[in-house]
Amino acid sequence: MKKILIKAGIVFLVCFTGSSCSKKIDDAYLNPNADVRVEPEKLLPQIISAMAGNYAGHGTSWDTRYVGAYIQNFSFYLTNSNFDRMGYTNNVADVAQSTWRMHYFDIGQNNQRMMQWAAEDEKWEYVGAGKAIEAWSWLILTDYYDNVILKEAFNTSKITFSYDKQPEVYEHVKKLCREALDNFNKVSGGTSASLAQGDAYFLNGDINKWKKFTNGILARVHNRYSNKSTYNADSVIHFANLAIMDNADNAMVKFEATNLSATNNFFGPLRNNLNATGVTSPTAVRQGEYIVNLLKGSNSAFFDVQDPRAAYMLRLNTNGTFVGVPPVRGQAVLPVADRPENFHGVSQNPSASNLTGGGVGINPRYVFRNNAPFPIMTAAEMHFLKAEAAFKKNDKGTALTAYREGIRQNFNMLMSPEWNVNIPAGMEITPAIRDAFLTDPDVVPASANNLKLSMIMLQKYISLFVYGALETWVDMRRYHYIDADPSGTGQVYADFMPPTGSDLFQDNNGELIYRYYPRFNSEYVWNIKELQRIGATALNYHANSVEKIWFALP
Repeated sequence: MKKILIKAGIVFLVCFTGSSCSKKIDDAYLNPNADVRVEPEKLLPQIISAMAGNYAGHGTSWDTRYVGAYIQNFSFYLTNSNFDRMGYTNNVADVAQSTWRMHYFDIGQNNQRMMQWAAEDEKWEYVGAGKAIEAWSWLILTDYYDNVILKEAFNTSKITFSYDKQPEVYEHVKKLCREALDNFNKVSGGTSASLAQGDAYFLNGDINKWKKFTNGILARVHNRYSNKSTYNADSVIHFANLAIMDNADNAMVKFEATNLSATNNFFGPLRNNLNATGVTSPTAVRQGEYIVNLLKGSNSAFFDVQDPRAAYMLRLNTNGTFVGVPPVRGQAVLPVADRPENFHGVSQNPSASNLTGGGVGINPRYVFRNNAPFPIMTAAEMHFLKAEAAFKKNDKGTALTAYREGIRQNFNMLMSPEWNVNIPAGMEITPAIRDAFLTDPDVVPASANNLKLSMIMLQKYISLFVYGALETWVDMRRYHYIDADPSGTGQVYADFMPPTGSDLFQDNNGELIYRYYPRFNSEYVWNIKELQRIGATALNYHANSVEKIWFALP
């Protein structure tokens, strides 16, 4: 202690006698255990990993388990899951709150500092990447929560923070995207060797791919206005055309898949996040009945059409058939032989010796493998965005072309070597099988006049299965889950049945969910007065029909 006091006194004496006082105590006594200034090349990898599911599991993957139940990609193994019932869990456990943590903490100040230091070193590609990631993260955040902390978000002098409304966040997303593109344009050449160091597991330093990713964010945000009088379909089409149009440019977080948990896909068997401690766990999820019916031809939109992608995305049962678990009821309502394997290939017959599938799994596939890439944005999605926008402006020819290409790109992604893994023998997709599907008039009508909005949105739903659950949740809320198709036949999401009556979460007051509650361990502990101001302390804040999330309102 004496040494510290003496040194502090020397600093004070120097300042008092008129020498430079710009150095503060923190500057004089640097932390010996951490670099004060970190190179962008060292910061970016962790920022990128947070986009999918980082070392602590936080990222979009974590919340996908729960949102996946809202859209019926998943159903929970047990009965009466809060999420099967379109409810929430708002307590210290912070269930389904990784999106908040990802944005404000895992990306947050790390990204702010990376951009600051990159600008000082004139590494404009890192500034561009940081702004693109921040734009993507703001969009994900406000789509999930609606009202969020924008203007005061990174003000370290405050301990309580004011909330801003969704339209302001959307405008900020657009601004960040423009700034990202401006910074990328400062870099000569198509690839940055410097950026490739920090970007080895995403776009590998390819500036053109970063630009396409950024334009894809702009296409998404312009599509959020679809219920507004200000919606401009041409803006969606314009930015989609500048975005990812081919699978070679897909933005996917990749994994080294060593024995270290953090190097593996969040949904892989090693991390075991879909089964937790066993099939009796309340966090154990299985394939939902809705997605299964879409792929096996039991949905009225594509009735009796056997989709060959089923074998790539879904699991069989001991009967050798595809069956999904109905929401709320749990797997126990199914005959034992109809219960699907878990996503790592383990039989759900109670006599099976291994019920969790932890470790390597038996034959995991799709995004459920340890080394499977996790898509953040794909060509299929951009084509479906374009198809929907063209359909809305009554350009049916462009809509049909984009719709067909969206399906084709999704097939091609699944057929690629990194996805064509552990497919049941005899169920592999060949070019001939793909092309036959694309010429089936029950899927792709011969005449553009026969194309339906429901076809576009359901094929997009299929192509985004699991990895795009947060984006699908946006789509379903834009169409209020059960909106009628413009053709007058059925719903946009044909046959989709949200929970009703006692199956609906008790706090919903009869309404469907439209947003999630702010994170408990920051907002309800430290920022409660602001939550009271915006109404977030009400039991039905998540499902208030009058105060739906902004993009769902006219």
